[in-house]
Formats: sequence, structure tokens, C-alpha cells
Amino acid sequence: MNSIESLKKSLFTKTFTQNPYPAYSMLREEEPVSYVLLPDGQYAWIITRYEDALAALKDQRFIKDFTKLNESDKGHSSIFSQNMLFADMPDHKRLRGLVSKAFTPQMIAGMRERIQEITNELLDELEGLEEVDLITEFAFPLPIIVICEILGIPTEDRDNFRIWSNSMIEGSNGEYAQDIQKHMNDFVQYLGTRFAVARENPGDDLISKLIISEEQGDQLTEQELYGVVSLLIIAGHETTVNLIGNSMLALLEHPEQLVLLQSQPELIHTAVEEVLRYNDPVEFSTSRWAGEDLEFKGKSMSKGDLVIVVLNSANHDPNQFKDPEVFDITREKSKHLAFGKGIHACLGAPLARLEGEIAINSFIKRYPNSKLNVTLNDLEWRSGMIVRGVRKLPINL
Repeated sequence: MNSIESLKKSLFTKTFTQNPYPAYSMLREEEPVSYVLLPDGQYAWIITRYEDALAALKDQRFIKDFTKLNESDKGHSSIFSQNMLFADMPDHKRLRGLVSKAFTPQMIAGMRERIQEITNELLDELEGLEEVDLITEFAFPLPIIVICEILGIPTEDRDNFRIWSNSMIEGSNGEYAQDIQKHMNDFVQYLGTRFAVARENPGDDLISKLIISEEQGDQLTEQELYGVVSLLIIAGHETTVNLIGNSMLALLEHPEQLVLLQSQPELIHTAVEEVLRYNDPVEFSTSRWAGEDLEFKGKSMSKGDLVIVVLNSANHDPNQFKDPEVFDITREKSKHLAFGKGIHACLGAPLARLEGEIAINSFIKRYPNSKLNVTLNDLEWRSGMIVRGVRKLPINL
């Protein structure tokens, strides 16, 4: 067995998850478009070079709606799949247009003061503690409170959302297989109740706005509401939890960068962009399929083949980024792929950036002498095929 075949067999192991970047480097050099076995037993093409990744994300021969390949799958598709993330044109344009009318840049910008208040309250709760798990005590509650408030969902329900979103994000590896159906049923029942309340007494919350949002006389169907709201809940906090966690981990790993940011807090914008490039909280793109038999970068793909872009590998491509393994918060704003590209670029990216900037600068100002309380090898990275982040981040304050 040659070295590249041996490497492909080692993908997705615990050792690989701890530090996947050496493997990505070898794949970019030797087999940038590789056919590999995924943890769930499927085979997929994974794309690791920046230029190829960018091309794949924009190539509409790769489809997002799997039911186009097999009409019989329409009856078996998830209730959560009817959203713009799993739609192709023209359905994607219609769904994104409806959501964009409610989830506006002005609404996000107007949240700055409230996000700062929530951040300050969470930091107050850490006062007097010697050691904390930054994920549980800070990185998780901040974005879930924010998205709950935006959607009009009581914050006391946020622990349920952690369970439900974990099931959906990490369920692919079987860890939550026993409970995932119950979690999804609970989620559907909960959202159905919230929709009914919003229809009866619409407020200024995002769910109410989505229910009444129209695009050329068109509205979201009930199924589409489930799909869109679940996407906003999961994408609206999962990405930010890991952005905050990965940011603090990178800064604690590189104390000279932490000191630089503390002395020049205005660098927070480029610091967040560098974390998104250096250790993207979304490691792999969501699934695409070859919509036809096609040729891509010298590889023959068959209609129905699963295709996944490795965003974190593309963001470490030395042909695109100088010294990609160096964490440098002064790096000029880079064209990283952390939030995707093309028509499926992340709608919530401005909110994630805003929360990340406020959370990180506020934390390092309040607790300037924080230190990582474990070795890097002791950190446990989350499983699954989408997010990259640690389960816990023990810190001495």
C-alpha cells in the first residue's frame, strides 16, 4: 500500500482529528481530489486545494438537493432539509430572498449593544472562579442566548437546543444514533408550538417575521419554516461556539499574539479573520452531489457521487496563503473559505463575526492573565463531519 492510500485510511481517526493539517498538506500535494471512505460508511470525493475548492463551491453541476437524483427520496427527506442550504436554483434564490427580508444586516448590526450586555453578564458570572471550561461557561451560552432572543425563543430552553443541535451536527458518526430520533421529534414538536404562538400573536421576533415574510406574493410553507428555523438555530450558534473556542485556543497557544491583541484591541477584526482561516470552526462543507456524469480537475465523477470541500485544508493552501501554518492576527484580510463561497455562502456570517469580536476582546480584557489548563494533546475535539471545535476548553483565569 502506497503512502497516500495509507494516509486515506487514517483519515477521521482520533489522531487525525487532533491535528488534520499534515494530512491535508500531503493530500494537496499528491491527490488533491481524493475518493475516500467517510466515518458513516459512505464514499466521497474530498477536495483539498484552495483553487479547486473555490471552483467546486461555485460549480452548479454539483447539486445540494439530493432528491433530484432520486424522486423516491422526496418522501424520506428530513423535515429540516427544506431550506436554502439544501436547495438549488431557482428554489435557493426564493428561500434565501424570503429569509433575507427578515434576517437583515441592519437587524444584526442593531444587536451589537445587546450582545455586549450578554457578554458582560456571562463574564460577571465567572468572577472569583479560578478555573472554568470556556466552552460550557461562555462560548456556548453567548450565541445560544443571542439566537434565542432573535428568534423569540425563551432562553430557558437553550439547554434543549444544545442537545438537539449536537444530535444533528454529530449524529453522522453514530454517537447519538440511539437518541437522535427522539431528539428530532422533540425539536419538531417544540418548533410547531412556537410557530403556532407566533401565528396567533406575532411579535417583533424573527420567527414572526419569517411567517409573514413574502417574496412576490410567496411565503414559506410549514415544512420550509422548520427547515429555515432549524438552520438558523444550528448555524446561528454552532459556528459561533467554535469560533470563540478556537479563537481563545489559538491566542493561548500563541501568547505573543494574545499580548498584541490586548495592546491593540482594534486588531480584533483581522484576528477573527485569521482564526477563521487558521482553524475554521466549519471544517467540511455540507454535502454536494454530482448532478451528472462529469469531469472535475482530472477526475471522472459519476452522477450521484458525494462531493465534500475540505474548507480547513483550502485555508492552509500555501499557493493561496503565505506561511499558512503561522497564526498571525495582523495578516491582511484573506480570501478564506470559512463561510463558503457562491450562492450558498453563509447568510449568518456577519452575526458570527460580530459575536466573535465582542466575545474575544471582552474576555481577554476582563481576564488578561488566562492560561490553558491542559496540554494540547489532552483536548478532545468534537466528532462529526461538519464542525471543528473542542468539547471543553479548561482555562485558569
